[in-house]
Amino acid sequence: MVDALKLLALFLALVYLPSSDAFRYRKFRSPYNPKLRNALPSEFSYKTMYMTQNVDHFGFDNTQTYQQRYLVSNQFWNDDGGPIFFYTGNEGDIAWFCNNTGFMWDTAPEFKALLVFAEHRYYGESLPYGKDSYANNTMLNYLTAEQAMADFAELIKFIKQTVPGAAKSQVITMGGSYGGMLSAWMRLKYPNLVLGSLAASAPIWQFEGLAPCGSFYEVVQRTFQTGSQQCVDNIAYSWGAMTSLWPVELDFLTKTFDFCKPIESKDDLSNLLDWLAGVYGNMAMVDYPYPASFLEPLPAWPVKEFCKHLSEPLKDKALIAAVAEGVKMYFNYTGQASCINMSEEATGNLGDQGWGYQACTEMVMPMCSNNTNMFYNIDWDFSSYAATCKYEHGVMPRENWISLNYWGKDIKAASNIIFSNGLLDPWSGGGVLESLSPSLVAIQIPSGAHHLDLRGKNPGDPADVIAARQQEKNIMKNWLYGPGR
Repeated sequence: MVDALKLLALFLALVYLPSSDAFRYRKFRSPYNPKLRNALPSEFSYKTMYMTQNVDHFGFDNTQTYQQRYLVSNQFWNDDGGPIFFYTGNEGDIAWFCNNTGFMWDTAPEFKALLVFAEHRYYGESLPYGKDSYANNTMLNYLTAEQAMADFAELIKFIKQTVPGAAKSQVITMGGSYGGMLSAWMRLKYPNLVLGSLAASAPIWQFEGLAPCGSFYEVVQRTFQTGSQQCVDNIAYSWGAMTSLWPVELDFLTKTFDFCKPIESKDDLSNLLDWLAGVYGNMAMVDYPYPASFLEPLPAWPVKEFCKHLSEPLKDKALIAAVAEGVKMYFNYTGQASCINMSEEATGNLGDQGWGYQACTEMVMPMCSNNTNMFYNIDWDFSSYAATCKYEHGVMPRENWISLNYWGKDIKAASNIIFSNGLLDPWSGGGVLESLSPSLVAIQIPSGAHHLDLRGKNPGDPADVIAARQQEKNIMKNWLYGPGR
């Protein structure tokens, strides 16, 4: 464990390093990059379709429309009443989510289901104002979860009205992460259209007053402890080791990490700490039991792979060098990158304006690290957060809107929702981990990372994720056909 002197040294180093807003707290930046993911080849056979949607579903002055993209596969479908599995798209290109949601493709033949993957407005090709969609807040004003779900509801209605054989098909929504939140909320908001929902790794309680702000980083630490406690302790020491290089040895950081741009200022150094905190969170998210390329091309159990570099007690520059080697494993496992870009937490442009705007309006997810020994002290200060949002996006966040609009923790009146969470996934700290009623079922996957159960079956799958998928299918059969089917 970190001893008192080390903690004091770390505290002093951080106190005397003038900090930027990003250093005082960190706003989660989405790892999903629509531009990069759109380039990936399709692993499945589907048709690309478009539907005309209202830009504004809730007002009457704006009568503009746009084309929402969605993907459809009917190769497994029984068009005489077979169900519709409807993926509620996330903050990224829908083709990428389609290719990373193998559970739907694996399960569709058994259920004889029609597969629909709906793209979220303002992402991928579903841009309400085309290339001008991000031009200003007037254009971005219609980027909300409510508007996106209204798109989904209109699309479900359209499919049931226009696709022969779909009129009597029951709809089950599915989604992971933010898409999982939308899947659960679709059942709350549109139970007339949605029979049930599978919400995988959906942090619907990662909001003010619903979950401790430190829950995310506490789970990150537990996941890194699967590598070793020594790994966690070394990371804890590393923050002080890096800050101690100010002001005369920052060049060592640039060279050791192979950064594309030099670390030159106090803000650069504080941003480095913020960036590393994000990298560790993302690495825990994708701690899959087999090689995968969800955020980065990575080996099986990447956290343990990272921790191999930190398996012995280290200090000072030797410690920083070991951390850098682990980070290079994460960003350059294939050896193709010439340098590491500190503006990225995963491959691509993580400053995606769409999610940044959402995080500064509705998706205000408090995060802090006051209760872990792996991270430096990251405070949650809504006033500072709001001020930064106003500066960066020209908007003020609504701190409690999600809790009010989607029932907070008082969701027992709802039904037919599966909440699945991998306990290695940092977002499980804001998830529903205990069943709330016979039809609001929580499934814990101890060896699962971020919506592992939604990924396609793999020979490396642990027994608990195999069992979770079977439980999910059994519950959906009960929704569709009644008990015992």
